[in-house]
Amino acid sequence: MDRTTLDRIRQACAEREALALITDLATGRQELVTKAEAASHPLAGELEHGFRFDRSGVVATPHGEAFINIYNPALQLVVIGAVHAAQHVVPIARSLGYAVTVIDPRQAFATEQRFTDVALLVQWPDEALTGMSLDERTALIALTHDPKIDDPALILALRSACFYIGALGSRKTHASRLERLRQAGFSEDDLKRIDAPIGLDIGARGAPEIAVSIMAGITRCLRLGSAGD
Repeated sequence: MDRTTLDRIRQACAEREALALITDLATGRQELVTKAEAASHPLAGELEHGFRFDRSGVVATPHGEAFINIYNPALQLVVIGAVHAAQHVVPIARSLGYAVTVIDPRQAFATEQRFTDVALLVQWPDEALTGMSLDERTALIALTHDPKIDDPALILALRSACFYIGALGSRKTHASRLERLRQAGFSEDDLKRIDAPIGLDIGARGAPEIAVSIMAGITRCLRLGSAGD
């Protein structure tokens, strides 16, 4: 790998840009392809699979074998609400490779005793999320049931490229939430991006099982696309 290629990969990592390095195994020739460019590339299918599943490997081409090395940005999970369920979500998410940030303006909930070794922001979501990269490798979940906290976070998430947006609450609670978001100017297609009631329907009971269902729903969306895909 030459220095120019290495510097481009480092730049992509720093800027959270998905990038693939294709190496012709017969000639050693290398080509860098961004995720945005992948759809029009001759290896579009192989690249899409690699980006979606974080999978590097050897592929067949009309000219022989090539190795595709995938450089995806690190996964991020933004948790709105330092609630009981969040305490169970955090360790599962971290074990799956997510960098987790918990946001809650309520000091009684957002304590280091309850959330150790995790980024904890005792701020309102609209303040905390300003400048944060809510991109295609970011999931955001709103868990407080409090519109003053959840709604601003959901509004920013809906305006972003987050691959997953989820909100805790009953169908009745979610119906009221959707009406507020319509009043904020979001279309029905926009609102379909919110997974609510949050997570896969596994009959979860209690915070630990709810956390499992949430992370299962996020994983399904990451790897297979949204329920509508």
